[in-house]
This record gives sequence, structure tokens and C-alpha cells, in this order.
Amino acid sequence: MNIQIDKEQTEPAYIQLYHYFVRDIVSGIYPYGTKLPSKRVIADETGVSVITVEHMLTLLAEEGYVQSRQRSGVFVIYKGEDFLGQDILRTESIVLEKDEQPIDYGEFPFSVLARTMRKVILDHAENILVKSPNHGCAELRNEICLYLGRSRGITVEPSQIIVGSGSEYLYGLIAQLLAVGKDPGYIYDDSVCDSDREEKELLFAIEDPSYKKIRLVYETMGIVCDPLPMTPDGISSESLKKTKARVLHVTPFHSFPSGVTVGISKKMEYLRWAKKRRGILIEDNYDSELTVSKKAEEPIFSMDPDVDVIYLNTFSRTLAPSMRIGYMILPLRLVKPFEEKLGFYSCTVPIFEQYVLAELLRSGDFERHVNRVRRKRRK
Repeated sequence: MNIQIDKEQTEPAYIQLYHYFVRDIVSGIYPYGTKLPSKRVIADETGVSVITVEHMLTLLAEEGYVQSRQRSGVFVIYKGEDFLGQDILRTESIVLEKDEQPIDYGEFPFSVLARTMRKVILDHAENILVKSPNHGCAELRNEICLYLGRSRGITVEPSQIIVGSGSEYLYGLIAQLLAVGKDPGYIYDDSVCDSDREEKELLFAIEDPSYKKIRLVYETMGIVCDPLPMTPDGISSESLKKTKARVLHVTPFHSFPSGVTVGISKKMEYLRWAKKRRGILIEDNYDSELTVSKKAEEPIFSMDPDVDVIYLNTFSRTLAPSMRIGYMILPLRLVKPFEEKLGFYSCTVPIFEQYVLAELLRSGDFERHVNRVRRKRRK
């Protein structure tokens, strides 16, 4: 939940909270019929009291945004089409054609997973036998957009979401996408002649140490990796200045195996580096949902709209190792090049598993599980 309550303001906390939720409801992050997080979860995530949350919910109910249902929770009753002049987040269906890290927490309750699977079979019937659209089914991509808006403050279109079977598969797609000539920077510069392209070496900068498979996948694709030494604050500033790479792959949260989580200053340094070189950042946010902080880590992806950041995450950590479902978000300027160059690739995640994950996100079961794990780890 990407909500910051400013205690220095004269405006009461419950009013600030009210404005945040009105914005998210009107924009479609919480669409009609969606159940809001519980009062306790909102209080924990925003650092206010449960009474403050109750005041906010009462105000939302009085103005017709939500409705409280006994023993069920609070549900959104606002319909965007009932109001003229509102900009609603598009949620209609869109069909577009490491050394292993230890898994010792974040295991999803099997009873909830089994119940969801049964529901998907009943709801979708023979449709679970149909081939998935190339970039993932519309239902899952829509739900990922809504989830990212609620939890991370990331607002994207479903067309920017590419679903694949885990991070390694997505690393390979990124490598192929950026291999335009020999220098990925030229993907935006049509004036560069082919002979100049061939003189450039395809070079990615990565963290040292880093998850072993990052380097293995890139090198298999013919990319040269420039390992930049890690410090307790992130990649060494001096090494970052010296590298000739124009693509930088970082894991800003809990980098493996160093365990380093970078702060806002280092994230801004990465962005300045990319902007100066007209480069591209690859933000690998594996494991970030399970932070012990009450505030979700702010993603680099949403910090500067002028820098192209490819965002990566996976559900293997939060659901189960066997659920090989990951996704990446492309910056808008890379959506068309991806379609033209790699749009023919079939989605590697079975449609049934995509429907199951979409239902877990839609029902709130996934977020409730993440919040339980975060509270447990915090204690």
C-alpha cells in the first residue's frame, strides 16, 4: 500500500487517508466490487490507528464510494461509468498476441490454493485447455496492473506486462530485445549507421556478487557482463562511472547473495547514470513483497518517467517454488519494439495457472498472505 501520511500537515490523518483512497477508487485501482484491505492492515501499513481508519471508511461510505457488509468487510460500490469526466484506469480485457536461492518462507496456504483451483475449473471450464495469448492472458495482466497500483504505486497498462515462467526466461527475452546491432542504446537512435553499430560491444553491467543465473543467461545470449563490486550501500559509485555499459541490471531489494538493500540516494544515482548515458535499467525486484518494513520499497521503475526501466518480479517466492510465474513491465517506448521483434514467442505459463493467480489477486487472498508473512517476519 503506497500511502504516506504526513504528520506535519494540519489536515487530519483520516482526511489524508480518505483522499488517497478516493484517488485509487476513482482511478480504478480498486474497481467496483473490490474488497478493501481490513482496518488492521490499513492501520499497520500506513502507521495510523484503527480508529483513524474507521473515520476514513465512514466518510467513504457516507459519500457513496464504499459499503460495509456485516462479517464480510468493506466493498467498493463506486462505478466509474456513473460519473462523467473521470479518468478511469483501463481494465478491459486486452488480448495481445543463482546458485539457487533458498526457499524457506512465503509458502502459500494449500487449502486456499486448492479452493481457488476448484473455483477456476468451475468458472472457466474448457477454457483452461485453450492456448494462452503470447504475452499472458488478459485476466492476469489486468489483475497485475491493479495489484501494482494498490501495493506499489505503479500505474501501467496491461500491454506493458509480459508474463513468463520465471526470471531466467525473462532475462533471455530482455537480452534478445536489447540486442539491436551491438549496442542497446541504439534502439532509440535510427541515425546511427550499421557499421558503427557493429563496432560497439554488447555490454551489460551487473552486481558483483549477484545471482549466478543472471550472468549465465546473459552470457549464453552473447552478452558481455561487466561485474561491478558491491558496497554496503549498493554498487560502487566509482565502478559505475567507469563502466562502458549502457544497460545496468540491479536487484535493489535484498540483493543475493550480499543481502544489500539500497536506499533512495543510491536509486537516484542509478537513475542519473541511466539518464546521462541514455541507458536502460533492469530492476529485478525478486522477494521485495516480503520486506519487514511497514512501507513497501519504492520501485525505481516509478521514480523518474524520463528513464527507461524494465521491472521484473516473480510469484515463485510468495506462492510456491513450483509456481513458475514471473512478469516484467516494459517502459512504454519499448512495447512496440518488443512486439515487432519478440511478439511471436508463446507464453510459457499454462493458462490454468494464470487464471489461478489472477483469481488470487482479484480476491485479495494473495495480498492477505503477503501481509501475514510480513507481520510474522517483522515479529
